[in-house]
Amino acid sequence: MSLEEPARIARELASHGYAADREAITLLAGAEDVAGALALAVEATPDDTLKLTAEDVREALGNRPRARRDPISGSDSSARPADPPASADGSREQDPSVSGGTESERVRDGSASSPVETEGSQADRAGVDTGGSTAARTAAQTADRTVERSLEIGNDMTGYSTGTGEYDDFVATFRDRYDRLAGKLKGRVNHRNATALQASPGGGDAGIVGMVSDIRSTASGHWLIELEDTTGVFPCLVMKDKAIAGLVEELLFDEVIAVDGTLSDDGGILFVDDLYFPDVPRTYEPSTADRHVKAALISDVHVGSQEFMADAWNRFTSWLHTEEAERIEYLLIAGDMVEGVGVYPDQDEELDIVDIFDQYRQFSEYLKEVPGDLEIVMIPGNHDAVRLAEPQPGFDDELRSIMTAHDARIVSNPAMVTIEGVSVLMYHGVSLDEVIAELPEEKANYDEPHKAMYQLLKKRHVAPQFGGHTRLAPEEKDYLVMDEVPDIFHTGHVHKLGWGKYRNVVAVNSGCWQAQTDFQKSVNIDPDAGFAPVVDLDTLDMTVHKFS
Repeated sequence: MSLEEPARIARELASHGYAADREAITLLAGAEDVAGALALAVEATPDDTLKLTAEDVREALGNRPRARRDPISGSDSSARPADPPASADGSREQDPSVSGGTESERVRDGSASSPVETEGSQADRAGVDTGGSTAARTAAQTADRTVERSLEIGNDMTGYSTGTGEYDDFVATFRDRYDRLAGKLKGRVNHRNATALQASPGGGDAGIVGMVSDIRSTASGHWLIELEDTTGVFPCLVMKDKAIAGLVEELLFDEVIAVDGTLSDDGGILFVDDLYFPDVPRTYEPSTADRHVKAALISDVHVGSQEFMADAWNRFTSWLHTEEAERIEYLLIAGDMVEGVGVYPDQDEELDIVDIFDQYRQFSEYLKEVPGDLEIVMIPGNHDAVRLAEPQPGFDDELRSIMTAHDARIVSNPAMVTIEGVSVLMYHGVSLDEVIAELPEEKANYDEPHKAMYQLLKKRHVAPQFGGHTRLAPEEKDYLVMDEVPDIFHTGHVHKLGWGKYRNVVAVNSGCWQAQTDFQKSVNIDPDAGFAPVVDLDTLDMTVHKFS
């Protein structure tokens, strides 16, 4: 049996209006007469059934015993060894280090199709994941089916947008940002507000928590930072010979920081000795699942583009029906489901589907190839048919009526998704362009997109700079603040694969499913396409699978 067979069966069932769980697909694929078994199953299933289960298939086929065939090799189960061979799909498992972005990884099969590791790894060590005996896996699957899945959505602003674009809306957004992030910083410094500092006679220790309103260098090469709080603006000077001077290069306008130092004799300026970001606590310990369950993290599918990689997608969805992927119960898609229309100059010349609604209809058809027992969560991106300004609400009712496959949850960008007790911050990632453009290359670059994500974690905000490349919408609250530290930070947008850990938070940019377009060639984007990172939620170890 070919690897594409499960996805073909899933598509055939979808054409009749049914989703199907993986065991049902496996039973149908293992039948001697697949077409006949499929017809019997469809005919015997009630019209009001939404998902075909293994029990439905057994009843339809009269409970006839049949040997289960290996979804990869096609051999009978009776001839299979107890321990399956290592994966042949180019996967590799990664155990990133705790500190600042270096990673170590385990290559399952050492194949040439394994993804190129991001820089900073410490070691490669070969290994084979045997996965245990078939009987043990079957027992584990049966036990897991008795466990109720856990999925919660936080920070979803869909339907709650209040912004009108008026001045007061902007004031409300920035005041909310300041209040929430300042609350994480005021305990670290001898905080006095700008008005109190201005009234000070001068001299002595002092500190302030403020939003960066200006950064400029002096004639002598020192850095002058103006910090604004709810009472005013106060100048802070970082001397070029200070150890913290390098941190100034990481600053973006409108982010909230704290500084500590000494007031000048006349009280007109604060000489900075220490600078603090809201940051992830050094002692942060992430949550993990109580059972062995996994989530696949993908983004930037771009259906409708001439460069959409349909073959790679089919290999991915077919693989999801195999035993190797049986522990994957969640699929999280971080935006750009479709290519969109009018996103960049002359885009119409690179479209395979020119109507935006037809693009979503086709994406929904591709989504039907995914096993019906997966929980799917999606957020929009800058190519999707929602407002460009962030936060972006989830799709409107018209698009939701098209996107009915698997009853996927479509929430806003960003959103905090908690699965099995593990919090995943999903953000499409448009602000990564701004971070990479503004910061030194060693701090943020396209080849290592996770390093730019570390900066956002440090700032505890997914898009701090207003008025730049990233369009931001004013709301009553700033939905882009990271109130809680996520266990996993998942982005897309830049079409580059990169992952690592920052203070125990897993950061992963999941690449794309679109080959290089002419526009991407013109702006020097060489995409990492056809990859599917998979996170083991009970260990937070990650495996990257390649399907291109």
